[in-house]
Amino acid sequence: MQETLILDKPEQLKALGHPLRVRVLEMLGQEGDWQLTNRELAQRLGVDPGHLHFHVRMLLRAGLIELAAAEGRGREKPYRAVARVFRVTPELLAAGGASDLQAAMIEQVQRAHGLYSEQGTFRGAQLELRLGMEEALDLMTKSLDEARAREDESAGKIVLTLFAHPPADQD
Repeated sequence: MQETLILDKPEQLKALGHPLRVRVLEMLGQEGDWQLTNRELAQRLGVDPGHLHFHVRMLLRAGLIELAAAEGRGREKPYRAVARVFRVTPELLAAGGASDLQAAMIEQVQRAHGLYSEQGTFRGAQLELRLGMEEALDLMTKSLDEARAREDESAGKIVLTLFAHPPADQD
């Protein structure tokens, strides 16, 4: 598994344009060389294996996941993520190709807020500051690396989502 894959093709972003596919990719990228079959993924995600198969195939065609081994477990073949981190090229973002991915990420945040805010297990933070975008991306990368380094196997799983953008109400 490579550390970072640069997404520069519209079909790669399209593959990430559904919340279920984003969850599959997150699940396959959790551990170093974690491998799960379609059926195992479906069980962990609580979805129908037939429905999930379409989404797994789309991730596979886009090159975001790969077959982990030539031989599967019976008829099931294990899959793994091709990288730990996925970054979108600025050109693809500028062309508007990331709208599906952004919508999927926002939908996941909204769903999590609805599920966990009353329990006090949903946290958010926002900071407006003057910083170049390259510096912001560097900060985000360092934050994600630090989060991985601090990972505690005995703790519950969380999703850490980072965005950097100019203010929406900018003059």
